[in-house]
Amino acid sequence: MAKAQVGDIIEFKDGLTGIVEKINENSVIVDLTYMENFNDLGIEEKTVVNHKNYKIIHSANND
Repeated sequence: MAKAQVGDIIEFKDGLTGIVEKINENSVIVDLTYMENFNDLGIEEKTVVNHKNYKIIHSANND
């Protein structure tokens, strides 16, 4: 399983997407304001996602 890098866009938990801001040993910190419908969802700006619980949908290294 590939671990996300800072700047990657990941998808997790029923279609939520965000940009990876920090990488921890077992998880990443994700900025959710990337989503177009962020303001409609009423959720926090950032969240922590375990490496097992996301998939990379766009790598920052592939620009």
